[in-house]
Amino acid sequence: MTEASPYVESVNVGRTVDVPWGQLKRTAIDKRPVDGAVHVHHYGVGHDEIADLQHHGGPVQAVYAYAREDLAVWEEALGREIRAGQFGENLTTYGIDLNAAKTGERWRVGGALLELSGVRIPCSVFQGFIDEKQWVKRFALEGRPGAYFRVLETGTVAAGDAIEVVERRDHDVTVDLLFRALTTERHLIPQLADEPRLDAFVARRLGTRNLNTRT
Repeated sequence: MTEASPYVESVNVGRTVDVPWGQLKRTAIDKRPVDGAVHVHHYGVGHDEIADLQHHGGPVQAVYAYAREDLAVWEEALGREIRAGQFGENLTTYGIDLNAAKTGERWRVGGALLELSGVRIPCSVFQGFIDEKQWVKRFALEGRPGAYFRVLETGTVAAGDAIEVVERRDHDVTVDLLFRALTTERHLIPQLADEPRLDAFVARRLGTRNLNTRT
């Protein structure tokens, strides 16, 4: 029996609503699955909204993906079901190890071409939405952040579409390493220079423009 190819389990979008958490007091973290194909463009997925444009969104964080396999780990840890989109992801994936994915690699998903450009850093809004004590710390220590993608070619994406890694990068800067470098193991930051396609994301996170902006 051959292993099934990775695919999109769900495409999820959300609307901005008022909330009691965070400084902005507004968020669109609550993503819900949609039916049919959705247009993926350079700034996001369909009519998905982003409340905090200072820390989220933009071309470098246009699409956020989280693996069903990692949601299953959290379901067991928290003792409750986690639906597609509940972690604020636009794409719930199945059959691909996001934590081992290499930053800068490119995926063909439906009609869109995506480039892995960053990772999710947990915040107080995420903690408030999930409603778990010390969630930011737990999420950081677990090291299953999900991945951000920039959109190189726009196109439609629907649940069931195959995920094909069309370019794999020749370095060891995985999603796991990037997340640890920016959270719990800052001594790893120099290794991020091995992937120039991360420059814009890392500069945004660290508040510096000292990195090159190569492609």
